[in-house]
Amino acid sequence: MMTKNLPHDDAAESYRRHRRLIRTGQVLMIVGVLVALSHWIAHITINGGPPVIQDLLIGYPTGGGIIVLGAILAGRTMPKKR
Repeated sequence: MMTKNLPHDDAAESYRRHRRLIRTGQVLMIVGVLVALSHWIAHITINGGPPVIQDLLIGYPTGGGIIVLGAILAGRTMPKKR
């Protein structure tokens, strides 16, 4: 007996996909905080800070971008029933 294409299966799959995106967003936010934190620690430990290219491409902008992307994913609302 095949249970494929039942409405319940679609709702369950939609919920699982939603939860997976939420968790992915939360992980991305943690990674973004770690990137920014490691960049801040590099500024403290290295006299004069890291090279300029790291400030422009790898440092705070990358950490902030990852945090924003994670927040967008983690802030999704539950899918509506159709």
